[in-house]
Amino acid sequence: MKSIQQMYQKKLTSPADAMKLVSSGDTVVYGMSIAQPPALLEALAGRARQGEIRDLKVYSFLPRDHAKTTVLSPDLADTIENYSWFVGVADRDSIRVGLNYHVPSYLHQIPRLISDFMEVDVAMATVSPMDKAGFFSLGTANDYFSTAARKSKKVILEVNNAMPRVFGDSFIHISEVTAVIENHVPLMELPDSPQKPEDDIIGPAIAAMIPDGATIQLGIGNLPNAVARYLSHHKDIGIHSELFTERMVDLVESGVANGKRKPLHRHKHVFTTAAGTKRMYEFMNDHPAMESYPSSHVCAPSIIAKHPDMISVNSVLEVDLLGQANAEHLEGSTFSGTGGQLDFVRGAFASPGGKSFLAFYSTAKGGTISRVVPQLPPGAVVTTPRADVHYLATEHGIVNLKGKSTRERALAIISIAAPQFRDDLMRAAEDMYLI
Repeated sequence: MKSIQQMYQKKLTSPADAMKLVSSGDTVVYGMSIAQPPALLEALAGRARQGEIRDLKVYSFLPRDHAKTTVLSPDLADTIENYSWFVGVADRDSIRVGLNYHVPSYLHQIPRLISDFMEVDVAMATVSPMDKAGFFSLGTANDYFSTAARKSKKVILEVNNAMPRVFGDSFIHISEVTAVIENHVPLMELPDSPQKPEDDIIGPAIAAMIPDGATIQLGIGNLPNAVARYLSHHKDIGIHSELFTERMVDLVESGVANGKRKPLHRHKHVFTTAAGTKRMYEFMNDHPAMESYPSSHVCAPSIIAKHPDMISVNSVLEVDLLGQANAEHLEGSTFSGTGGQLDFVRGAFASPGGKSFLAFYSTAKGGTISRVVPQLPPGAVVTTPRADVHYLATEHGIVNLKGKSTRERALAIISIAAPQFRDDLMRAAEDMYLI
């Protein structure tokens, strides 16, 4: 029987040779966000530019910088069809003009979409170095890739010393891998955005409604991060989150987050994807309490609901007077995606004592545009339906919509709009026969 190292050396190759395993007409799935394999993407784009392959279908979630200059490059639009389960800065403009395509989906369902509705030819991602038992860790991105790797006909891994080794259901054995390349470069980083004054109003207001012993999920963006900053005096917080964030590191290091009251994965900090800075990646590496699992587990509403006092905090772009929340469509085009927002909204409400918060700034563009609107504009997307919305939060307050009539919810929503827009919203509510 071949030794682990012999297997590794036999499968170790260059990016160019690894991409010779991709054939015209193949369906390729690559890692999410930080786990994008830059060297492999560059080699794949190179083959496409040379006319060696065509008619590829390439899938990802939240593609970032390396994808934009390789497989997402406009000059390859006739050769590579790109599909995103969640749109990011790298493909937002191309989707706006119809060069690439969005696949609407709930994050907890994407592994099933891959296993039951797709034929995946090649799966590739950045992973941690192989351990002595022959296992690579998926590091920052378990999500759908753990499923894609086992569904795919070929698995190609880009080993990077900077990718953290994370426990949980996060390992792929060398025997499952078709080819390996090495590319030891700094991982992409997602530092916090500059704070806004509203963050220090909304953050503590939501944090005050989170009990000790709660399990939290925090979405991407300023407002969920602001909530984390104001949890420093809480006790026994658990983490079961779609996204592990930089501010969660603070909670773990300070002892605030210890997971001791969680019924599932007790004492473990559970996530399906992570994005932050080098400091966070180093913190995660070989940390015995850090565990990642597929999004089919972490984001399943039935699993989320098993955590008493489950608290979900996510951001939205706009809310209408019916209580419908849009977090993914802006100015007539897809801006992001559903991700795990509705998964956690529903899971948190089904949890004993659970709450979900959708937070947003009341205005945009320097206070000239209200994010509370009479009705979502034509073509806009409802990310969280009105019957699912629990708490809405702006710098003007927090309101609970559960159990309220259309009149009561319209008045509540207007109360957290910016004052200069409230009269117009009241007139609009009257015209809509809501009040």
